[in-house]
Amino acid sequence: MKKYLTTFSVAMSLFAVTVLSSVFSTSVYAADNEQPTFVFTAIPDADESGLQERFNKVAVYLSKQLGVKVKYIPVKSYAAAVTAFRNDQVQLAWFGGLSGVRARTLVPGSEAIAQGFEDQSFKSYIIAHHSTGLKPHYDLSKALTTVASDAQALVKTTDMTFTFGSKGSTSGRLMPEFYLRETFKQSPNDTFSRVGFSGDHSATIAQVQAGAYQVGAVNFKVWEKELAEGKIDLTKVSVVWVTPTYPDYQWTIRNDVDQRFGVEFKQKVRSALLNMKDPDLLASFPRQSFIPASNDDYAPIENTARAIGLID
Repeated sequence: MKKYLTTFSVAMSLFAVTVLSSVFSTSVYAADNEQPTFVFTAIPDADESGLQERFNKVAVYLSKQLGVKVKYIPVKSYAAAVTAFRNDQVQLAWFGGLSGVRARTLVPGSEAIAQGFEDQSFKSYIIAHHSTGLKPHYDLSKALTTVASDAQALVKTTDMTFTFGSKGSTSGRLMPEFYLRETFKQSPNDTFSRVGFSGDHSATIAQVQAGAYQVGAVNFKVWEKELAEGKIDLTKVSVVWVTPTYPDYQWTIRNDVDQRFGVEFKQKVRSALLNMKDPDLLASFPRQSFIPASNDDYAPIENTARAIGLID
């Protein structure tokens, strides 16, 4: 009887080991074959407080369209968005023109796959506090020149302060700086009495409206959005000059997503973006729709950035 019990115990132990081994092997197999999460980010070009809520809705939409888990992660700066893309922390990003060029330079083979309808012909506004006396003009040098109220002497730009948005912004820094250099034949630091960087377009509007800076450069879409929301007091701040149009924001995707997420995955992402029709989702950007884009569309941005030394 004792021998029988010993044999039975050994058999049960072996059975238990076999079962556990099977369970462990199955769980490891499942873990090894679990579909990775597709992660995206967006440059923080406006007030960050609403970005998480806005882009989480986009993540839900993309997950349904692509059939994989999709996650949005926020970043604190334009540079952080580029770094996250370079380090493969995100596989897709909503970049500005300059940040997209920088990201694709760092990740060879990555592609611009879609842009907002408005991004074909984007523009920047030069805005001014009412105390400057500046008036709208098609000529930038005249838009930034005023006559003092107590005399007929000209008030020059060297008497004014100026703020850009983010240092890595196309609409809040690159293109406005290009036209300032072209017009005044010198750097903004030599053109104005003091030059700052607000960090984003919303902050630029707020600082110029408050008089912390007298003049600033801002993305026209953010200006129009905040104007419609009643955040801009036109008795305090107004648009005095508009840049010529240029290509700007775009969705850029890494070159290895087909290998990681399945055949034709890049095309699926492109299709999902181009077929985004929900006004609530599009308002997250804000854009009326998305259209196809390619790396070649942003050659003018790259050439301008090299011309003024923002890209080596």
